[in-house]
Amino acid sequence: MRSHYRFYGRFLGRLRSRNLFERAPMSSSFSVKKNVRKDNQHLLSILNDQDIISKIPLEDIRNFCFIAHVDHGKSSLASRVLELTGNQGQEAQQVAYEAAREMNNVEMSNHPVAKDNKEKIELLDTLSVEKERGITVKASAATMLYSHPSAVGPEGVLLLIDTPGHVDFGREVSRSLSFVQGAVLLLDASQGIQAQTWSVYEKVGSLPSPPELIVALTKVDLDAARPIHVALTVSDWLDIEDPDSILITSARNRTGIVEVLDAVCRQVPPPNALEDDDGVFLRAQVVDSWYDSRGVNCLVHIISGILKENDRISIAHDNGKQSFSVQELGIMLPQSLRTAALRRGQMGYVRFGLKDPRQAQPGTVLVSSKESYNISNFIIPKLPESLKSTSVLYASVHPMDSDRFEELSQAVDKLVLNDTGLEVARTSGGAIGSERGGPFLGPGLKIGFQGLLHADVFRQRLLDEFDIEAIITPPKVPYQVTYLPSKNSKIKDPYTVTIEDLNNWPNAGTRFKIEEPVVEACIMAPQKYAGCVMELIKRKRGTGLKTTPIDEDVWLFTARMPWGDIVTDFHDELKNVTAGMGSLDTSEAHPPSQEADLWKIDVTLNGDIVEPLAFVCHKDVAQSEARVVCKKLQEVLPRQQFVIVIQATAGGKIIASERIKAYRKDVLTTGGSKAVGGGDITRKKKLLEKQKRGKKRQQSSGKVTLSQAAFNSIISRSS
Repeated sequence: MRSHYRFYGRFLGRLRSRNLFERAPMSSSFSVKKNVRKDNQHLLSILNDQDIISKIPLEDIRNFCFIAHVDHGKSSLASRVLELTGNQGQEAQQVAYEAAREMNNVEMSNHPVAKDNKEKIELLDTLSVEKERGITVKASAATMLYSHPSAVGPEGVLLLIDTPGHVDFGREVSRSLSFVQGAVLLLDASQGIQAQTWSVYEKVGSLPSPPELIVALTKVDLDAARPIHVALTVSDWLDIEDPDSILITSARNRTGIVEVLDAVCRQVPPPNALEDDDGVFLRAQVVDSWYDSRGVNCLVHIISGILKENDRISIAHDNGKQSFSVQELGIMLPQSLRTAALRRGQMGYVRFGLKDPRQAQPGTVLVSSKESYNISNFIIPKLPESLKSTSVLYASVHPMDSDRFEELSQAVDKLVLNDTGLEVARTSGGAIGSERGGPFLGPGLKIGFQGLLHADVFRQRLLDEFDIEAIITPPKVPYQVTYLPSKNSKIKDPYTVTIEDLNNWPNAGTRFKIEEPVVEACIMAPQKYAGCVMELIKRKRGTGLKTTPIDEDVWLFTARMPWGDIVTDFHDELKNVTAGMGSLDTSEAHPPSQEADLWKIDVTLNGDIVEPLAFVCHKDVAQSEARVVCKKLQEVLPRQQFVIVIQATAGGKIIASERIKAYRKDVLTTGGSKAVGGGDITRKKKLLEKQKRGKKRQQSSGKVTLSQAAFNSIISRSS
């Protein structure tokens, strides 16, 4: 307790020294080393000092990344780091250094600087979907120059990777961590530890060679910030011996940016040289790949040797069968900067005319073609199998206009290059396999996603980048079905198959058992909502519930839960019951599946089964969820000139039904006046009967238009 009191005083002094309180600032022992060139005293920047890169030894290279819970300020802080190191231009760099001088009372050379420090932060996020939603969906890399006393050579090179924070993109975070030697874990000073915070912290520790971890608080300038409270909680939970080592940052007012860079230079080790590195044999490992107007690009990490333009390279696992000429290479700022060569320890982009992007998945090693015969004599690094992307749910994607199916196929091919988490179903012939959409949707593609947000982002990217409006059917999780012997079947021995398409669900009368995928759910929420969270977990069939207090305000809930219930509307319901303050993360469970009594619910429109609307739920809630789905479809489907009968069936029995009334024209009037006068009613009945027969014909032949809202009603089955 005494150490906490001493820390409280020291931490309070650090906050005051950065003018984060209204009291007079205390003197700070922190000093900023001028990031200037020793020869002519101008600010060091990779835009103006490219000549230095080739002179920097391996010992002065630092590869690191930012990791955090979603919306904890990773991209904002990364932008400020790039600004300070000159990657965003000289004017922005001068503004950043003036802010650093004001924050730390450090004298600097008399450079003309701008005075406005409140301009909008320029984020690394480049996709339109990232800018609209304010989230990072794809990791971005940037190389920087930074001068620090720890440098062995003239200066130092830093490589920063800004990672996504949402749970759907956790695999990309894991891959980024495997290519760096340091990670800066960011925590919002007002929110503290959240579900993904704990998840990414465990990811760091689970790697074979875990990177050096640096902890920093972000957004410390906000009125709701609790930096001292959060720092003490973090130090207890993450076993940080010295809470004073936690950095204080704010991207908005540029607090602590230099501290972060200095900590990276001091604490993060350089890349390790391989034991058999002779300085000649080239090994370049693919970190990421993407597609642009000029073709396929690969972000590579040079493990050994030098890669230059016009070199001939081959893929190591292909044993040199194919040879490619390096057309262009350089570094990322994050925009590309051509350098003509990449040296050991550096990361950069390379374009070498690759036709099939599947040949350059993350972890693929490129070697010199003339040395490919000698591959067996050298170490070829490999990524752990656990870091490779595997889809956790599947959905079919259909164009709104069925005539644009070929355009959709080509667009998906290009998006796969930029998103390694996508998995497109293919036939044995290698063509993209089409998914049956029936008379309601037409042809489509079956695609595997990492989560619901991943699927929604994919649909928006199709619209933003290719102008294709698509419908994504409700995602399905894979089930393990074990067929059992019975008197009425020809099955002699039990056998198990994996079902990803509900069209393959066992028929009624077949003897079988179902195993559904389960995950370990980690939920963090305020203590006052504990009852609501536990009730939600129980309602979603969670088992093994455990609660652990994080502090006096926040609790950690862990439970083993069915993945099919998580991917429907669990996250939305969690936000509802916790007033938006709950956070969710999932991880693999052991064992990964459990037996359950599940029913397949088919949805029919006017007697026609709509396969994409089928869903699976537990027997106990089948009727209630079917009623909710029918009711929601009644609300979202457009009214037609004929009656639409919506029914939900299970095992051949109707368990829920709704009707949408038809538009009805008054056939007894024309132009506001009566078409049939008074007298005999026979004429009126004849007209009404004729209308009735026409409505009946339309009901049997009319087409119901399905929208994305119709499928969203299947995803969210809460009343």
